[in-house]
Amino acid sequence: MRLKNKVAVITGAGSGIGRRTAERFAEEGAAVVIGEINAEAGEQAAEAIRSAGGEAAFVRVDVTDPASAEAAAAFAMERYGRIDALFNNAGISGVGALHELEPEQWDRVVSVNLRGVYLMSKYVLPRMMEQRSGSVINMSSCAAEIGLARRAVYSATKGAVLALTKSMQVDYAPYNIRVNALLPGTILTPFVENYLKTSYDDPEAAIESIKKRQLSGELGRPEDVAHAAVFLASDESRFMMGSPMYVDGGVVFGKNA
Repeated sequence: MRLKNKVAVITGAGSGIGRRTAERFAEEGAAVVIGEINAEAGEQAAEAIRSAGGEAAFVRVDVTDPASAEAAAAFAMERYGRIDALFNNAGISGVGALHELEPEQWDRVVSVNLRGVYLMSKYVLPRMMEQRSGSVINMSSCAAEIGLARRAVYSATKGAVLALTKSMQVDYAPYNIRVNALLPGTILTPFVENYLKTSYDDPEAAIESIKKRQLSGELGRPEDVAHAAVFLASDESRFMMGSPMYVDGGVVFGKNA
């Protein structure tokens, strides 16, 4: 029970990495606030945790909207009285070289992936500052460190999240708040599966090609990232501050012969 008596807010927790992380947090003893824009998916995720004997509550949140983000933070406080961990997991992809992207596409990805981290943190951090403790986990990506074809806006936002993480850590260290980033490789989630099906004529060939980018020779699973998030939310990572944590199967630091 590595997260016993802790309260965690997780955005984008209705599916994929977010949902598996919520389940792992609950298994480790945390009360989990499922933040999700899709109400049906969010309710299902919270109910699944409760059915398994854990503690979870759903709140609908649009991380790009200040009022919605503030309401989600207030909901967590009213429900549980504190917030010990915030996992800024909500995010979307954007596909295209820079010249191919319409301004609306660019703005939407930046709004969810970067503005969403800012807004949720803005309204959760004052609670952590009052209690003088907390862990913020920001979802970056290995795309922040390497060049990937036709991922201009996605890579830009994930690089910005990594830089933001380091700056946040300097500001909030005096309050005993830790801020770290997760940098996953390609994780096989429903979102990725749908992307492969809609973006490639041969999804299976695409998967095999992506596998070759990773020294592991396989795609990651949501639980691979969830385990890392548990560590960052727990007291075991008390000496990690402003750090990037790679869960990428060797994409960034390795190269297949």
